[in-house]
Amino acid sequence: MKEPDDQDTDGEKSVTSKSDGRKSLRSSKSESRSPVQEDNTFLEDDTDETFTEGEGSYLEEDSDEERLEGSLSSFQYDDLQSTSVPQQTPAPAVEEAEEEVKKKISESFFYDYMELASMPFVTLDSNIPLDLLTLVHSFGYDCRKRANLQLLDDSIAIYIAGNQLIFLNLKTKEQIYLRSSSGEGIGIIGVHPHKTYFTVAEKGSFPDIIIYEYPSLRPYRILRDGTEKGYAYVDFNYSGTLLASVGSNPDYTLTIWNWKEEQPILRTKAFSQEVFKVTFNPDNEEQLTTSGSGHIKFWEMAFTFTGLKLQGSLGRFGKTTTTDIEGYMELPDGKVLSGSEWGNMLLWEGGLIKVELCRGTSKSCHNGPINQIMLYEGEVITVGSDGYVRIWDFETIDTADIIDETGLLEIEPINELQVDKNVNLFSMIKMNETGNNFWLAQDANGAIWKLDLSFSNITQDPECLFSFHSGAIEAVAVSPLTYLMATTALDCSVRIYDFASKTPLAQMKFKQGGTALVWVPRMVNFTGAQIIVGFEDGVVRILELYDPKGLTIFAGRKKILDADIQLKQVFKPHTACVTALAYERDGEILATGSKDQTVFFFEVERDYKPIGYINTPGPVCQLMWSPMSHPESTLLIICENGYILEAPLPTIKQEEDDHDVVSYEIKDMCIKCFHFSSVKSKILRLIEIEKRERQRELKEKIREERRNKLAAEMGEDGEKEFQEEEEEEEEEEEEKEEPLPEIFIPSTPSPILCGFYSEPGKFWVSLGDYDSGFLYHCEFPPCDESSDFKEQKDEPIDARYLEDTEDNPIQAITFNINKVMMFCGMKNGAIRVYVLNQNDPSLTSLVDYWHFNMHDNNYGCIKSIASSFDDRFLVTAGADGNIFVFNIFSEFMLRKDMKAKVPSPRFGIETEPIPEDIEDPKAYSIENARRKREHDKLMKEVEEIKARKREQIKALRNEFCKLLEMNEELPKHMQFKRTDFDVDSQIRAEMHRKTAFKIQQVEKELAWEKEKHELGLMKLKNRFRDPLENDTIVVHAILSDHKISSYRLVQPSKYSKFKRASQSERKPSKLDRFEKEGPGRKDSQRDAGGSVTTQEESIIEKGKKFRPKTLSEIMVENQIEKTRKLILKAERAQLKIQQRKKEWEELYKSKPGDNYEDPKDLQAIKEAQVYMGDFNLKTAPDYKIPEHMRINAAKKEEELGHLDSLVHGNKRHMNKCILSLRDLKVAVVEEIQCLVQELKNIQSTLHISKHIPIPKIPQIHPEEVPEKRFQYDEETLLNFKQQQMKSNDEKSPGVEETGSGGPGGGFLKLSSGKDGDLTTRDSISRSSKASTFSLDIPKYMEFEKAEPTDVELEIMKRDEIKHVYMQQYLVNRIKELVVTFDAELRLLRHQKLKLDTQMKLSDLHHVTLFQEILLLKNFEKQENILQERVNSLDKEEQYMQWKINETLKEMEEKKNEITKLQEQEKALYAGFQAAIGENNKFANFLMKVLKKKIKRVKKKEVEGDADEDEESEESSEEESSLESDEDESESEDEVFDDSICPTNCDVALFELALQLREKRLDIEEALVEEKKIVDNLKKEYDTLSKKVKIVATNLNAAEEALEAYQREKQQRLNELLVVIPLKLHQIEYVVFGEIPSDLSGTLVFSHHALRRLQERIRELQEENSKQQKLNKEWRERRKQLIREKREMTKTIHKFGYMAGPYGLEVVNNTAVSLLSFSISRSNGEEEESLEHKEMEETVRQLMISKFGRVVNLEALQTLSVNTTLEELKIRKLRKELANAKEMKMWEEKIAQMRWELMMKTKEHTRKLYQMNDLCIEKKKLDSRLNTLQNQQGNAFQGPREADVVAREKVTELIQLQAERISALKEEIALLRRKGGLILPPIQSPREKEIQPADL
Repeated sequence: MKEPDDQDTDGEKSVTSKSDGRKSLRSSKSESRSPVQEDNTFLEDDTDETFTEGEGSYLEEDSDEERLEGSLSSFQYDDLQSTSVPQQTPAPAVEEAEEEVKKKISESFFYDYMELASMPFVTLDSNIPLDLLTLVHSFGYDCRKRANLQLLDDSIAIYIAGNQLIFLNLKTKEQIYLRSSSGEGIGIIGVHPHKTYFTVAEKGSFPDIIIYEYPSLRPYRILRDGTEKGYAYVDFNYSGTLLASVGSNPDYTLTIWNWKEEQPILRTKAFSQEVFKVTFNPDNEEQLTTSGSGHIKFWEMAFTFTGLKLQGSLGRFGKTTTTDIEGYMELPDGKVLSGSEWGNMLLWEGGLIKVELCRGTSKSCHNGPINQIMLYEGEVITVGSDGYVRIWDFETIDTADIIDETGLLEIEPINELQVDKNVNLFSMIKMNETGNNFWLAQDANGAIWKLDLSFSNITQDPECLFSFHSGAIEAVAVSPLTYLMATTALDCSVRIYDFASKTPLAQMKFKQGGTALVWVPRMVNFTGAQIIVGFEDGVVRILELYDPKGLTIFAGRKKILDADIQLKQVFKPHTACVTALAYERDGEILATGSKDQTVFFFEVERDYKPIGYINTPGPVCQLMWSPMSHPESTLLIICENGYILEAPLPTIKQEEDDHDVVSYEIKDMCIKCFHFSSVKSKILRLIEIEKRERQRELKEKIREERRNKLAAEMGEDGEKEFQEEEEEEEEEEEEKEEPLPEIFIPSTPSPILCGFYSEPGKFWVSLGDYDSGFLYHCEFPPCDESSDFKEQKDEPIDARYLEDTEDNPIQAITFNINKVMMFCGMKNGAIRVYVLNQNDPSLTSLVDYWHFNMHDNNYGCIKSIASSFDDRFLVTAGADGNIFVFNIFSEFMLRKDMKAKVPSPRFGIETEPIPEDIEDPKAYSIENARRKREHDKLMKEVEEIKARKREQIKALRNEFCKLLEMNEELPKHMQFKRTDFDVDSQIRAEMHRKTAFKIQQVEKELAWEKEKHELGLMKLKNRFRDPLENDTIVVHAILSDHKISSYRLVQPSKYSKFKRASQSERKPSKLDRFEKEGPGRKDSQRDAGGSVTTQEESIIEKGKKFRPKTLSEIMVENQIEKTRKLILKAERAQLKIQQRKKEWEELYKSKPGDNYEDPKDLQAIKEAQVYMGDFNLKTAPDYKIPEHMRINAAKKEEELGHLDSLVHGNKRHMNKCILSLRDLKVAVVEEIQCLVQELKNIQSTLHISKHIPIPKIPQIHPEEVPEKRFQYDEETLLNFKQQQMKSNDEKSPGVEETGSGGPGGGFLKLSSGKDGDLTTRDSISRSSKASTFSLDIPKYMEFEKAEPTDVELEIMKRDEIKHVYMQQYLVNRIKELVVTFDAELRLLRHQKLKLDTQMKLSDLHHVTLFQEILLLKNFEKQENILQERVNSLDKEEQYMQWKINETLKEMEEKKNEITKLQEQEKALYAGFQAAIGENNKFANFLMKVLKKKIKRVKKKEVEGDADEDEESEESSEEESSLESDEDESESEDEVFDDSICPTNCDVALFELALQLREKRLDIEEALVEEKKIVDNLKKEYDTLSKKVKIVATNLNAAEEALEAYQREKQQRLNELLVVIPLKLHQIEYVVFGEIPSDLSGTLVFSHHALRRLQERIRELQEENSKQQKLNKEWRERRKQLIREKREMTKTIHKFGYMAGPYGLEVVNNTAVSLLSFSISRSNGEEEESLEHKEMEETVRQLMISKFGRVVNLEALQTLSVNTTLEELKIRKLRKELANAKEMKMWEEKIAQMRWELMMKTKEHTRKLYQMNDLCIEKKKLDSRLNTLQNQQGNAFQGPREADVVAREKVTELIQLQAERISALKEEIALLRRKGGLILPPIQSPREKEIQPADL
């Protein structure tokens, strides 16, 4: 059925044949077949074959077509008329053919390939051989075609190349070709899942799908009429029985085929836009998926009431942007995973996007579209256009779901492979190599790769098997000397091929794509070793080809290739892409043309010195120099927009200095121009005129013959009659004659595609668009310099009609050497060869041709075509990326081993410098460089003028300054004011205003730059500075050269913070959670429910408690309490007996078995085995990894994080110490500065002879304060700017030096003048404190000097002594500070050296750990799978064991219940025996009544259904019958009646026997049920035991697999290299006293472990001796225990034998105490028999003295009270009380009812009186009424008004009922119909009006 929201799903279309019936004879011939029949006959459909319009039959013998000769009047017309040759097949034949098609096709039926394959077209009677061109090799690959790489087996790949299917042998690189059947191209190919068939889906008009058998390559089946123009994709289902195909534009038809029967099953339109792909779901072949432009669609083959249908559901993108979907994959559960244009994966479910998958931090899965998605071995593989192959976890994708509103889910790939840079993967296919995971990949950038996706340590790098051009081939050129050709394309490569040996030789890559290519002629380069290539950026490069084998071979040189290319010269003449290159016929001048509308000329002999250029009126598309036959050398320039120019040979100026030339433009060249004007409409008009003239002449001839005939027969009358008929015919012809075609000239000129010279001044051109279909012969008008090219209109002088080129013009033309064959490349990719006469420039022989489709018909336009130097080969290059090499028909056979000769290298080519290439597309062209040079020259002259003006201004400024100085020297009253010098004050104000405005403008202009650089600085800071915890600080010693540097410490790594759950940490299983949570929850719920019920019961009990008790209740309670005490007493006695039995059972259970081992001993043995001291090497093959030593990636990451944390902590601690040392040095320097200042102050007062040298103040190096590098000022910035300018002047402009060379360099250098300024507030305070030493120094006033007194001399002497001391003290203090600091530095340096050693070791350990992490991550996935399996099996085993334990517990409970029931039965018999008493003569009868087995019907369950009741009755009857049979079999011979109590027998005992019998039967039934349950539990236990064994086996296997995998992982870890530094004394492995050179067999062992092993040897020796002693002692102890056990067994056996007859299982306390005493004494006494006899006699005497005889104490104790009798008595008492109460209640009710009856009787009597009164009154009223009627009868003779009203009401009622009847009939009719609706009953308006009235 059609989906409601599926617009383009129209269900199944007709699957009848859609033959278009309009195929040309050529196409019909290629499609006609005569199938080969082996076993059965097979008739084909005979389809109607007609000619398409515009095509003529090449089979007709009498053709009316005449060729164009000489002039336009020579055109013939019949060849342009459409002809039709209908061939109708009789209807019966068609029906018979259809019936035959329906028959099953034989499995061995094949078609004939030679009749299917398309063949070349050859003009009739032309004698041109069909094999004129033979395909030799294909060098191209259509790498951008979808799914254009398939594998048939390990070595054969197939791909499409135009109209060929190529079979490529991957090993030998040989090619086999399969032709297209339609001749119009191949759409898509597909391979059968079994690799036994492959599909070729054609293109064309209603193309076929041909299925070939492999490896025979015979056509097996043909599927017809599947689409209109071509197929986009085909796919087999998983089993290979069905084939799905989808068509391309315009119909996009989706068809499901039963391909073996050549029958379509289903067909529908897939979508209204382009469809890329269709595939079957491999897990459900009834589901398909299609995807394409902006859509994805999900299909399902479903059965409906009209048959099998294709139902489609369009995927809805919702909030996600609509995207083209190239790759997708169906998941097993029906979901679909697709790609997107932006690289994310979309998971589809139910036609909607469930979730969008991306990588972490919202990065896309691929950088670009995902072209293919596959599921392989439980992993999802995605192939992206970014060149990556990524592997994803399938379970993560399959269970993915939305977690937030964004709809994105972040996942990470398991593995990824980057194939290479500049790779665009389009598709991949698996290679069937056993043991390898190799894939073939199609690279859309022109390559076929071999990829290894095993992702192991031995994974091979991606290998490029084949390399091709990507996209259209722009140009091809052939060597003039040998079989070499060169090609170029827009993929930026130039490639060289040897087409004789079918080998690609060399390639060279550039920055821009190539657009034109020419092989340098031999006149320029005799060896033919040079190629000139034009590129899309306007650059022209000259490349030199040489054989590198001719060079000098150096040692270590890489593999030598057969050919190599070297750049020889490069120049840039154009600013747009170069479209044409041409060498002058003498090789002197090179001309280059471009789309920039210029043609540049170069002088070849002078190293391609530029001559000049000319401008053209349009983009140049072709350049061609005149041949040698022309008298003058001219250049034919063909422009795309309809202009053709002829330029003469440019003049070469000898030895002229071109520095004065401003431009290279040549302005004085006389150029001829031909502006093509469309003449096609004129040609068609002339053809129509000539056609009508011919028809008129033919009619005149017929008329003349008729006139002569009539004149001969009828004379004058006949002539008159003929004249009248002739006039009528002329009038009719004038009326019927249609107007001639109008002259049409297209508004946009048709592009000129190609052309060539014919004669001097004449040429032929081929045009496209409207003017296609002809080859036009043109002639240049005379050169007129005054005329304007744009206004010029020229028409060709002649034209040649080209058959079938109306929409397929010629794109490229070339000739062979002798000009007898013209090779044409067509727009549709076909090759056409015209055979010409020699010396025929007018192309009069352009008639016969050979035509064959080779390249793709849609986009395979032939861009270039060339023949080899000897005309043996033809090379074509197409826009489809294919390069075909053909062998031209020749009488000479080609040698198979023919090979091209690569030119030898020139002498000194290896030492020749390679010219600098022009890689920048914005580089100046030759003309622009010239103009730039002139511009720079002009600017230099302007700058010189400015400099001169500045010098003049400077001189005037100096003169003004001198005037100012002279003014200042004058007296003040004579000086001029500063304002007096201003000529105009407003000028200065205006200058200041302008300056401020300019500053403001500059700030605004530089605001963006300022913000940009600030952001850049911030980013640099965030990226490089902020992650740093500590920068490198280098602290220098003061006196020595020692220094210490800190660690450059960054933030801790991710591993130190990252911690994930290790693999060994298992999640609690469901069973564990159930055990922890389940019972608790249930108990809590049960407790909650119980609490509610207990609350209700407590309320009820409280209500009862406060109600007073009656006498009867008190009696019942007393009786119950009495019985309860008796029962409680018996139960206590029985409980003691049971408890004693349990004690005995536990005692027996605790008895150890023969093979019992103490758990403590087992634990000790296990510990000894684990810790016994042997050291198992990890390299041992049998090494078993202990559980605590198993490692995974998580543990290693934790270990790596722990290492990083330790390293980081140690480095940070050391940095803190170094920073403290730096701060100490700063403090020391500050203190020394203060001390030196103080010392200077002291020395100022001392005599110079007593001065001590002042110590130098230590300097703070910039390295010691790196934070000051980030402090800068304006001076620093100016210095930095000067350094930059200086570096720019010194170095080339292209090289710039970024950053500073060392610490303190660049703009981060310490500001000048402030390097030593490190004083702080502390230092200032210290200096102030230190200055207190100088306070005592007297400051003498400046008085006149006088002789000091003695006191003053004494004071001065004391001060001098004090100052000398202080001077020495300060110097010593400074030395002490310096020495102390240096000592601290050396000590810390020693510690850092030790730490450096540890850090290096930790770095080595870090590398090892990281390698181990990488290795462990590769193992992690499989290990997780194995661990998960072990965990699941472990959980399952635990769960099964738990169920077994529960089953055993339940069995124990049931056994206990059975025991209780058996005990109840015993107690019942014992109680009955006690009730009967002794010496009762009816004891046997009553016992028989009690034990009799009778039939019983089971009670029906109240809640059961009727069926359950019947079943229970049947089952009970069956059970009762079984029981009766047993009774009959087991009963005694005598029969007695148990329904009647015998005489003299106690009736109460008889009734008791019957009641106890019912109770016994109940107990027996309960026993049977319990035994059944126990049996079922046993069966369940056995089943679970078996399952546990199986699970345990699987668990052991899984653990072994995990252990093997762990061992493999350990072996791989052992292969990693670990670096351990050792000293010589640590190496103890010596051979003959020397250390061997090979230490590979040594073992690195720690001293501690070695000492531990040695000590363990001694410990084991001591333990062995101890264990031997203990073993001997325990053997003796065991023998003694065995003897004691044997004696104990005998004692217990004898005592049990003695106690058995007397029922001593349960005795009174005295007997038990005696028994226990006797058993305890028996272990130590020897006379056992005497003790047993004495105990037996004692027990017997005690029983006789107490009971009078030996009795069973157990039965006696349990029968202390008759429970049944007591219960019956209580029930009887309660019944009597209840009956009395009920009788009292009924008596009260009877009294109440009597009173109510009396009241009712009284009321009834009153009603009768009232009725009597009313009857009397009625009688009176009747008599009065009769009297009145008799008196007034005459007054009412007419109809009464009441009757009239009643009649009207009845009439209305009848009408209403009739309306309702009709409405009901309509409703009944409606209900009888299917799908009828039940409407409410119809009510008439009258009824609606009546209803309220009735109410």
